[in-house]
Amino acid sequence: MSGHNKWSSIKHKKAATDAKRGKIYTRLVKEIILAAKQGGGDPEMNPRLRTAVNNAKKENMPRDNIERAIKRGSGEIEGETFEEMTYEGYGHNGVGIVVDVMTDNKNRTVSELRHIFSKYGGNLAETGSVSWNFDQKGFFSVPAEGLDEEEFFMHALEAGADDIELNDDYFDVYTPPTEFHTVLAKFEEEGFNVENAELTMVPKNTVNADDVAAKLLKLIEMLEDLDDVQKVYANFEISDEILESLD
Repeated sequence: MSGHNKWSSIKHKKAATDAKRGKIYTRLVKEIILAAKQGGGDPEMNPRLRTAVNNAKKENMPRDNIERAIKRGSGEIEGETFEEMTYEGYGHNGVGIVVDVMTDNKNRTVSELRHIFSKYGGNLAETGSVSWNFDQKGFFSVPAEGLDEEEFFMHALEAGADDIELNDDYFDVYTPPTEFHTVLAKFEEEGFNVENAELTMVPKNTVNADDVAAKLLKLIEMLEDLDDVQKVYANFEISDEILESLD
């Protein structure tokens, strides 16, 4: 899981930049809309919607925006119709890339993805050619400051986590996808400050990308910048020394 951890660290550093670009609210709104559409507009009865609303609140999204997105998803007010799709491709050194999108125009999305992959040194691939190398996991990021490592590990395992790692100043907690909402609820009951909670894709095997780090990260950054893209996963490994040199 170290490849995912590296990417988690990079995304922590990128968070402020993404917020300035106005991308976070757009992605959160789409997630709320789709969650409400699929499971109803009551967060208490819809775990996916509850998670999306919690994430929106952590990003200080105004209550009116959240409520409007829920109403759009549940059909109370009109708006665009989004659908979830997943695309796969390859980056430098054969790094596998999985891209989750929410779109109201599939043809536009495919065209934009193909353009970015081609322009920045990658290529789109057939469905299944990359995703086989990833496992879906629940993922939580909890600041380690003020927490006893051994005690936190015990609480996390008892809650249902199957892997916990101390990564920089954060505990990275992984769960089976079926236990995601149960673990989140228990963390909230315990009063842990969960900064990030999401279903993610964790690579089974990673590819060293030290020699192409700048180019590869540029490709991933440009994919993430597309309006239709929700999440990007990749199975690369970059050493700390290279990461530091890129800061």
